[in-house]
Amino acid sequence: MSFAHSSFIEGARLPSVRPSGDSVRSVVLDSWRRSRSSGVDPDGFGGAVGMAGLDLQRYRATHPTALIRPVVRKLLVEDAADAGLLVAISDARGRLLWVEGDSKVKDRVAGMNFVEGADWSEDRVGTNAPGTALALDHHVQIFGAEHFSRAAHAFSCTAAPVHDPSSGKVIGAIDITGGPRVAAPEVLALIRATVVAAESELRLQLLGVPTVPDPTTARLQVLGPGRPALTVAGERIRLSQRHAEILVLLAAHPEGLSADHLSMLLDESELDPVTVRAEMSRVRKILGANGLASRPYRLLMDLDTDLAEVRRALGRGDAAAAMRAYPGPLLPRSLAPGIIELRAEVHGRLRASLLSTGDPRLLARWTSCVDGRDDIAAWTAYLGSMDRNSSVYAQVEAQLALLDRKLGI
Repeated sequence: MSFAHSSFIEGARLPSVRPSGDSVRSVVLDSWRRSRSSGVDPDGFGGAVGMAGLDLQRYRATHPTALIRPVVRKLLVEDAADAGLLVAISDARGRLLWVEGDSKVKDRVAGMNFVEGADWSEDRVGTNAPGTALALDHHVQIFGAEHFSRAAHAFSCTAAPVHDPSSGKVIGAIDITGGPRVAAPEVLALIRATVVAAESELRLQLLGVPTVPDPTTARLQVLGPGRPALTVAGERIRLSQRHAEILVLLAAHPEGLSADHLSMLLDESELDPVTVRAEMSRVRKILGANGLASRPYRLLMDLDTDLAEVRRALGRGDAAAAMRAYPGPLLPRSLAPGIIELRAEVHGRLRASLLSTGDPRLLARWTSCVDGRDDIAAWTAYLGSMDRNSSVYAQVEAQLALLDRKLGI
């Protein structure tokens, strides 16, 4: 197959398509031709990572494949890590939304940009299981040198598209990537069974049938004056401030943090690496052995946070939802530089959103909380949003005058 690939790339004549030693399957040859027509570089290193960080988190949170991810994790991901495999979920355009499984394999495929947020559509990367499955709207297996990109020749993959049961439209693809064992027929059968289960889950969701929540999803509460807490599989764990700081920073940096970078975000004077490693060891005990990776430190599990909930609401322009989800500042007693920056960012975005709405109810809530009680601009906007004949108008006007005197304006 390597010879056939080289012959095709170099423009030599291919052997006829037939089931023999170094022949090319028709599905692969057709894909190679499309890849070449699209101008794909066979010596490239995968699709560009066009979406990362918060943009990727927001996109995934609202994408319909988020509804099937618990099913995929249960049927595939839990066993993939032990089998030395990866499971990926893409959107309908071929962008990888989740890549999970064996951490060592995940590090290897990162070298060819098979990472979350990267575009692995066929017209961008060439022949590959998720991209070609989407191009054909059909399940497919791609073995080693059948990949158009030479960087992917060390891997085999099996993928199938997932459809919206109400419209029939493709919403994404499910893929298994790994060594030669992925080429086995039973892997294709497993992928197809998982797709059936995923589409059934989508159908239930559309009908409004309640489903069991994913027990692997964790929830972190770090906003407001209360003690930070982590809820995993229904169990609520109270956290120290340092551990909460670490989890917030890891959630905000899904690409991972080196020990040095993490120490800078946690302390102005930069913590000793031994101290960082000790804290990360304790965090790993909280999350479980499969919850945290190192080099760089990064989360291997879904960790939703109340901070992320506020950001999602702000991202879609819903100031009311953002205010409902905001009980107070992020870890208000924390002096960690990374936390201070995040705290200021969400405070500034929320304040700007509230001021732009001019909604008196939202402004009333803001000016009554710790963040807004001395906010002259918010009180002024609140006053401007009210009817002069309102019984509260005089009270707000008096409070604004008091703030003027207090702040020497």
